[in-house]
Amino acid sequence: MTPPEELDPTVVTARPELGGGAATPSRRLPSGAASGLPGAPAPLRIGDRTFAWGERTYVMGILNVTPDSFSGDGLLAASDPIAAAVDQARRMVDEGADLLDVGGESTRPGHAVVDADAEIARVVPVIAAIRAVLPEVPISVDTTKVPVAAAALDAGASLVNDIWGTATQDELLGLSAERRAPIVLMHNRSEPRYTNLLAEVIADLQAAIERALAAGVDWDAILVDPGFGFGKTADHNVALLRDLTALRVLGRPILLGASRKSTLGKVLDLPGDERLEATLATTALAAAAGVDIVRVHDVRENVRAARMADAVVRGAPRLDGAASDGREAG
Repeated sequence: MTPPEELDPTVVTARPELGGGAATPSRRLPSGAASGLPGAPAPLRIGDRTFAWGERTYVMGILNVTPDSFSGDGLLAASDPIAAAVDQARRMVDEGADLLDVGGESTRPGHAVVDADAEIARVVPVIAAIRAVLPEVPISVDTTKVPVAAAALDAGASLVNDIWGTATQDELLGLSAERRAPIVLMHNRSEPRYTNLLAEVIADLQAAIERALAAGVDWDAILVDPGFGFGKTADHNVALLRDLTALRVLGRPILLGASRKSTLGKVLDLPGDERLEATLATTALAAAAGVDIVRVHDVRENVRAARMADAVVRGAPRLDGAASDGREAG
């Protein structure tokens, strides 16, 4: 009789004479297979900075180079959008932003579609100007278009933020792999139609990760975003906030962009310019859930909220300045 391990090399033959765990057959990994049990995400170099995931909550400042941002902060309304963007970038960095996200097309429902040339004309001069004055600060480009992402990377961006990361088109993934640029894969759907919201968001993101890997993107260069406010109702968004920790099953750094979103306005019945406190609540919830980056409009306040939440959830140095020896001060 052929031994089971010769029929299937992943079978560990039972050894009842040894007793204990060896008494029954079990499975081993196939030759060359990964364990399938990823640990904490490895540190990632974005631009000139290394992000050590899990140590603290990083803050990404939003720069909307648009005329129609839902939050009323579109920089194209300024007489000199480039100068206004540089001033805003400086202020955000002074307030504690770890990286900056530049976008040239509004993503609010019913937004005006912008062609690639117009989007390039908006974001590339801004990215180049910020890179010139803040060379050490990583810049992300918020786009779904390959020509825009390529031009932005040429101008000094170091990260691609794709709001349609769960779409089936893989052109941006190919660019990310070719340029060795990390990419954020955000969950999105054209309609908020779900049978099991959280399971489907995780499954869609897992499929996007697999497409990215197949396109040649490094595992460590992939970040995920649950897509708060994208292809979801207000109830869906609140449910996502409630279960953010579930996203950690994906094994990738998590980015959350809930700042000033309409769901916050619906909960509190407030317009976009009065949603700061609600945003701070989402930042604290994100930090408690192990989210790695929060994408926000109001940097100073969110940095403070994140630091306080991190001190409680992730641990902080002894506040009295004494070295910890396992004993409390008398």
